[in-house]
Amino acid sequence: MKKLMIALVTLIPSFAFASGSGVHLESANVDLHDTESLQRGLDNFQNYCAGCHSTQYQRYNRVADDLGISLDDMRAKYIFDVNVKPGSLMKNAIPAKDAAKWFGATPPDLTLVARVRGEDWIYSYLKGFYHDENRPFGVNNTVFPSVGMPHVLQDLQGLPVKEVVTHEDGTKVTTLVATGGKLNAEEYDQLVRDITGFLVYSGDPVKLERESLGWWVMGFLFIFFVIAYLLKKEYWKDVH
Repeated sequence: MKKLMIALVTLIPSFAFASGSGVHLESANVDLHDTESLQRGLDNFQNYCAGCHSTQYQRYNRVADDLGISLDDMRAKYIFDVNVKPGSLMKNAIPAKDAAKWFGATPPDLTLVARVRGEDWIYSYLKGFYHDENRPFGVNNTVFPSVGMPHVLQDLQGLPVKEVVTHEDGTKVTTLVATGGKLNAEEYDQLVRDITGFLVYSGDPVKLERESLGWWVMGFLFIFFVIAYLLKKEYWKDVH
């Protein structure tokens, strides 16, 4: 519990600063019932994000159970250290001091990022990188200006550049156009949605279970209300 509170205190100021004001966020449309999407999100997160960012408030075996992945597959695909057991927390091996020196700040743990910033923020952030030769890694971000993170998905999306489109009514809209990536725009959007979905799940693993239980609770309360009302009528019928 103490570690969880420390993580919240650390994350909230960082992402509050990152949000900016007046930033347009695209709708992520995450579906937590889509287990295959969550599995792809885990796969892409572990391969592209987990080198710097951890999700250290969840465990490998819990994720495997929730996402329908066997422990053998979890060990083979996602546990890169032979000394790490399936019941271990999902930490990464990057030294915090070195990471701070390389990136300017230690990359934050992302277990609760969806709870702090929201799924639309994550989705828009991952789609918001664009070429900026004035930045150390050659990219900036529309959602998080002056970002210190490289565009780790660049080989998939390509390198986006800003283009100004003028509509018939004279209004100008700035858009990002990516070229040179392995994926087309639709495929990249789905990949980003998958990663976002996994982070939404990570921030609240019991959300679907809680929502399902909520309907049972509401049903119980309704039945209890009917019984209580009938008892009230029976007990008070002589008074009225």
